[in-house]
Amino acid sequence: MPPTEEDFELELRSLPGVLNVGMGHRENGDVDSVTLIVHGQDPGSIQGVALQIASLYFPDAVVTVEDADLDTADRIGENGRVALVRAAFEGPENACEVQLNFEGAIGTGRSSSGPLIGGVEATLAALRDLGFDVPYHLIGAVNVATERGWPVMVTLRSNLHDVDRIGIAQSDGDLASAAKATLDALNRYLTLPRNFRPRGS
Repeated sequence: MPPTEEDFELELRSLPGVLNVGMGHRENGDVDSVTLIVHGQDPGSIQGVALQIASLYFPDAVVTVEDADLDTADRIGENGRVALVRAAFEGPENACEVQLNFEGAIGTGRSSSGPLIGGVEATLAALRDLGFDVPYHLIGAVNVATERGWPVMVTLRSNLHDVDRIGIAQSDGDLASAAKATLDALNRYLTLPRNFRPRGS
């Protein structure tokens, strides 16, 4: 991801109540559309701020904001996006548990490797539980110091070739940030139909 797009996405993810950021691209790689999913905030207000941020990076991009609390299942199905439902520590061993939603189906993954590594591993496990073929493994998960806090940056490498995917996200705690950063790293890969096989098929 070009540095300007990475900075742009981090700015958007830092806005209050933003749960997820999706981007569409032109053939030349420039961002031409942005969709923000928000919770507990006025979508109109967030859209105004997001448009100001977009004007600094990609002035021609169309920005839309959707409320996560309205018709969640229908919205996820229409967008074809994987959404984070919850990321928490569970059980006596205090293991990381991540739940994801894709088109109304829930996938769950667990890991006992701590909030950063465990958050990534649990998210990858949840994606596989949903039916996604995810031939990637974790290279690194680290906190990155910025003026707005400590987002998590995740680097994944393909098991088939040396191509890295990088995602960055900032949320409430390292576990949720690691889960969202993992989804960010894979968001374009997960939109390709060939990489998904529904459970039971």
